Amino acid sequence: MTVTAQANLSDLLNRPKKTLELLETNRQIRLRRRDAEDLVLTTADRAEQDSTALSSMSRVFNEMMRRDPMVLTMAVNVLPAVFPWVEYLDEDEKKDFAAEWLAALSSGSAMGNTAAVEVVVAAWQHTAEIYADPELYAQLSGPLDEADYGAVPPPEVAE
Repeated sequence: MTVTAQANLSDLLNRPKKTLELLETNRQIRLRRRDAEDLVLTTADRAEQDSTALSSMSRVFNEMMRRDPMVLTMAVNVLPAVFPWVEYLDEDEKKDFAAEWLAALSSGSAMGNTAAVEVVVAAWQHTAEIYADPELYAQLSGPLDEADYGAVPPPEVAE
């Protein structure tokens, strides 16, 4: 069984039975759309299996970290294989990233919305990118301009 088949959204609309047959030999179908973000179609059972697997895995790791601090150390040691940019973080920051990442996985899977995981990863990656660029790091860690630029207007609400 392959993981992902691809089809156009128009295939699903014009030939639904033939397109849905792809789920018999694929875990999911990536539906390409011309003017919008692609969609992923899977069965409810498979989606539930994925959600349960992520939830239980993240809970196990969090419980292991709670019981044994060496698990966090082990996570920090393997993170560079998954996120090479963590090499630019110091040891305490690597631990903070690992803990935040696992917490976001756990809480996100419990809520059924793991979007926060990507936010955590992106924030820490941006931090590493600043450390990796000496010029940018010097600029951002130097003294602030003492000038007062006045009040910041409230943001406008889009309708």
